[in-house]
Amino acid sequence: MDALWERTQRPELHQRWDLRFTEIDYLPRADDGPQGFRYAFRLLPGLVINGIGITTEDRHDTGGRTSALRFASDHPLSLIRSGSGYWRYVATDDGVRFITRYGYRPGWGRAVDLVFRPLIGWATAWSFDRLRLWLETSQTPERSLWQALAELCLRTLATAIAVTTTPTVVACLTGAAAVLLPPLPSTPAARRCLRRSPDRQAAQPPHTLMETR
Repeated sequence: MDALWERTQRPELHQRWDLRFTEIDYLPRADDGPQGFRYAFRLLPGLVINGIGITTEDRHDTGGRTSALRFASDHPLSLIRSGSGYWRYVATDDGVRFITRYGYRPGWGRAVDLVFRPLIGWATAWSFDRLRLWLETSQTPERSLWQALAELCLRTLATAIAVTTTPTVVACLTGAAAVLLPPLPSTPAARRCLRRSPDRQAAQPPHTLMETR
């Protein structure tokens, strides 16, 4: 629990595993006041989408811990205008269930959000599994990213070779295998995270919920 809390609450550690952010920095905090923070995502060299947020609650109890926040961005390219969410850390017999739920107001309207929402959901789940590997196997987030890219390149290359050198049926089977075969155990995978909580009430739309163990 303490290791998970540290790697999700310390900005310099959080930004290493979370694919949704390039930079996270705490802002100066007044005595007994909420903790503000600045976040940024580097879209291209020299093009950074930034926003600000505030931690609205940090609660520790016998069942675990909870961290809640609100966030917003007025950057013209931001696909998220404002939103809120929480992280819930639940102690279990064999580890910790790490749960997130969030909702947001789209920055570019509903049509664009139909494409963006599944992508941000995938990025959340992939990042959760990347964090899990860091905690369970000590594989750094940086190595996880390079391994994921290498595996993607190998699958793409195998498909391309099959398409250009083998019969259509074989090429189709190779392409299907490249898409459907699960990643290596040491490669982060969004599919390892639950996309809906066993608690039906916690999984009501329009929120997105991810859970990893």
